[in-house]
Amino acid sequence: MMRSIPFYSLLLSVLICFSCQQKDTQPAPTPVDTTVQQEETAPEPVAPQPALTYRFIKQKEWQQQKDSLGGAKRLDILTLLNRVDTTHLKRLDSIIIPSNFSLPLQYYSPFPEQVEQLKDVNKIIFFSYPTQVFAAYENGSLILTGPTNMGKKSSPTPRGLFFTNWKSKKSTSTVNASWILKWNFNVHNKLGVGFHEYALPGYPISHSCMRLLGADAEFLYNWAEQWILKNDREIEAYGTPVIIFGTYPFGKEKPWYQLVEDPNALVITKDSLNAVIQPHLETILDRQQHRAAVISNRQSKVSNQAEAGNGQ
Repeated sequence: MMRSIPFYSLLLSVLICFSCQQKDTQPAPTPVDTTVQQEETAPEPVAPQPALTYRFIKQKEWQQQKDSLGGAKRLDILTLLNRVDTTHLKRLDSIIIPSNFSLPLQYYSPFPEQVEQLKDVNKIIFFSYPTQVFAAYENGSLILTGPTNMGKKSSPTPRGLFFTNWKSKKSTSTVNASWILKWNFNVHNKLGVGFHEYALPGYPISHSCMRLLGADAEFLYNWAEQWILKNDREIEAYGTPVIIFGTYPFGKEKPWYQLVEDPNALVITKDSLNAVIQPHLETILDRQQHRAAVISNRQSKVSNQAEAGNGQ
């Protein structure tokens, strides 16, 4: 005799069976095509900059072809490559020109665009004796570069670490009263060494100072920081660090002539520049920190005095 199956048991069996059928027949989820997504979000490749080469060209030929060569609008490149101002550029029998005039000025400079070791240094200026080029950096990024003519063999520019101190928009040379120095920023008070605007004939010729183009001298004059004095004799905080380095081959061919044979002949690598920076980095950072503290204390005093005055 068969027993009857209770109704609720039969109903439960039907539901379980139906549920299993539903799971078996439900379509599988469509996989995400990650390849397509990666292709859509991947950055576009940056086209490499064309390699620069250099050559000599006669001044007469240059004057005839300068418009077609594209250099008439980029005299900044020519003055940098030949280490001259525009007046002396016209006096050269032959000049160095690049294969491409369309790149930013820093591409024609021997200095690197980024220096990781300087990321904590707010401002710093370099003068390279062998290349006769200067460079200004903010937190490791190159912001200005250009030609310089430094001290001649009999009165060389001193090498090492210095700091900008006093400045004058227009001053008279202590060597010759007829020499007027515009945008003059002193870096060695006792020796009277500084950077300023003056003629750039294309080789080291100064009495130990660093000559600059007018626009470069004016920029550095406004950009670099003066020292802060306690009194007439004591320095409370130093100005912007300036490193002068390298040796010029006096009596030999101008170093930048090598660019014609080897476009990378004068490149200042990051490693070589780091070797110049490293002995001075601790001093630079310590004086930078001290300067910030001095300025902060002075601002606090001024603020406190103003509040006291308002409270009266």
